[in-house]
Amino acid sequence: MKVAVIGATGLVGRKITELLQERDFPVSQLIPAASKASAGRQILWKGEHVKVVTIEEALSKKPHFALFSAGADVSGIWAPLFAKEKCRVIDNSSRWRNDPNVKLIVPEVNGNSLDGNDFLVSNPNCSTIQLVVALNLLHQAFRIRRIVVSTYQSVTGSGIKGIAQLNSEREGKIPDNRAYAWPIDKNLIPQIDLFTQNDYTKEEMKMVNETRKIFNDHSLAISATTVRVPVEGGHSESVNAEFHSRPDMEKVSNLLNLSPGVKLVSLSNNPPYPMPLHCQGSDTVFVGRVRQDLSCENAINMWVVADNLRKGAATNAVQIAELFVKNF
Repeated sequence: MKVAVIGATGLVGRKITELLQERDFPVSQLIPAASKASAGRQILWKGEHVKVVTIEEALSKKPHFALFSAGADVSGIWAPLFAKEKCRVIDNSSRWRNDPNVKLIVPEVNGNSLDGNDFLVSNPNCSTIQLVVALNLLHQAFRIRRIVVSTYQSVTGSGIKGIAQLNSEREGKIPDNRAYAWPIDKNLIPQIDLFTQNDYTKEEMKMVNETRKIFNDHSLAISATTVRVPVEGGHSESVNAEFHSRPDMEKVSNLLNLSPGVKLVSLSNNPPYPMPLHCQGSDTVFVGRVRQDLSCENAINMWVVADNLRKGAATNAVQIAELFVKNF
């Protein structure tokens, strides 16, 4: 099984490579690829150094899988070329997520919609993934009418530049290559990505559109506010979900305990709620602070935390590849 990782030198690309080894994905040849500027660098794979090639070279090697994490522009050009060669492409950028002809997959939620003819599949946004994993069985049981979600997103969501800016500011330095227009240390920035014409950011609209597509329910009312916080690793979300009928809270707990990929943290645990500090390095979506909404009898509140580089990006992509191997 020849597997290409496009964008292999970035944060997510490196995490994908790490997870392919960790999860024992059947790789006979790893093909790390990146921009021409990064070609020739070495990455470590199973104790050996493997040379990074250009995307053109990766395509010429005819891989069976290509896991893309190199940005929307690169994916827009190259993903169809790999797919045309019957290579299974799993794209982590925003380029194909809203394309009606491309499936947007979270294995625990809609993985059964994949079929053997899918050669280009999209990986959702990190904040969307943990939201739908947490809400999936609740939506099936009670039918969600409206979601209000506020996110508290780690600087790792901005890649190496985000981490560098936070660390530079904590050392009292002015970073040369800023990820954010404003300081992030000792600060919160209520803007992730650019603003759209409706005054919501692209990140907020991704959560709206992607959640509807994954749940295959375009009647869902969704309101999102996304915030960058000075945390290195792990996204958190405050979620208010209103259902068409009043949910039984005992059943809510039972469903969360049964939800694939979810760990319910109760107030009796230590710590009594999930935090980014404890989710790093895990593929689990942690849910806590589950409680009835006192202002709306059909609604509940919950707190959702996940490692955005793993389940929010790399793990989800590798899990999709695993589904292809298992089923097709």
